[in-house]
Amino acid sequence: MRKIKYSRDVDILLVELSDKPIGYAEEEGQIIIHFSKNGEPVLLEILDAKDFILNSLSSVIKEKEVAIP
Repeated sequence: MRKIKYSRDVDILLVELSDKPIGYAEEEGQIIIHFSKNGEPVLLEILDAKDFILNSLSSVIKEKEVAIP
């Protein structure tokens, strides 16, 4: 059950990886990873999604490694 949703008003991309309940979350730069209580990734929240995607695509086109701040 993978779903991808974009919220334009807050510029957040949500990538649902599982339908398991969320137990906790960890933030790494502009990405918040939500985990089940067993440590499995359930949901990815990408903050400032437009910039993240544009920078990622630019790096792919230029064949450079993408570094997440």
